[in-house]
Amino acid sequence: MATEPDTTITQIIRQRYSCRRFMKTPIASDVQVAFQERLSQLNTGPLGSQVRFTLSAATQQDHSALRGLGTYGFIKNATGFIIGAVQPTKHGIEDFGYAMEQAVLEATALGLGTCWLGGTFTKSSFAQKIDKQNGEVIPAVIATGYADPEGRSKDVIRRTARSDWRLPWENLFFEDSFSNPLSQISADKYAEALEMVRIGPSASNKQPWRIVRSGQLWHFYCQRTPGYGKGSFLFNLANLADVQRLDIGIAMCHFELTLCEQGLAGEWVAADPLLESRDGLLEYMVTWQSRN
Repeated sequence: MATEPDTTITQIIRQRYSCRRFMKTPIASDVQVAFQERLSQLNTGPLGSQVRFTLSAATQQDHSALRGLGTYGFIKNATGFIIGAVQPTKHGIEDFGYAMEQAVLEATALGLGTCWLGGTFTKSSFAQKIDKQNGEVIPAVIATGYADPEGRSKDVIRRTARSDWRLPWENLFFEDSFSNPLSQISADKYAEALEMVRIGPSASNKQPWRIVRSGQLWHFYCQRTPGYGKGSFLFNLANLADVQRLDIGIAMCHFELTLCEQGLAGEWVAADPLLESRDGLLEYMVTWQSRN
């Protein structure tokens, strides 16, 4: 990811927030060109799925495509949308979430506000704008533009959903089993990357990521929320994307980009440790194998 010389990825992650109120000012042409160039470089997810993205100016048709989302009415004056598509491979949703969050951080670095809008946009104006190919799906789009300076204080959804609230470390990160919380001191040089996972965005602020360290292995799990996301009546009825898998992709993105900036090498592998789930709602996703 390209950043300004004096700007770190952790600063950009901390700067990003879910912006729902934008100014009506169109995105400057030079910013559009720079952003499209960066989007063109996002073509493969970390687990191998092919992804592609584009920036499109907002239109009335886009507004219509988003009316089914409960919170869209609180998105004001977005002047653009980041649209992406991916093939529905085994890890396509995680790859999409990872790469789309890269796009979000690129937009943040360019001075743009962003807001994730998860759903299903396969038969919408967004599909036409990205020229959706056979089999591709569009699990989410990003509203973007220049943030309203007063928007954050006026954001009803942010206050209602407690969007700035995050679960404590001991609920998220563990050592060898889910009964043994991992402290920041024990996490040592990985503490910053874990903190960037902890403060990341997630659908309805559910924060489903759980990570278990076992030696050089960092196992990523999804803590499923009962009645929400995969398998729930509402998501099946509306044919919505599995947004909690998107969230895992976001967590993977924050984790790896932070480690990369710190010079800590590793790779994503499949290494399910078959840990016992206390509530039956933990789903193994992927493992980061450290080489440091």
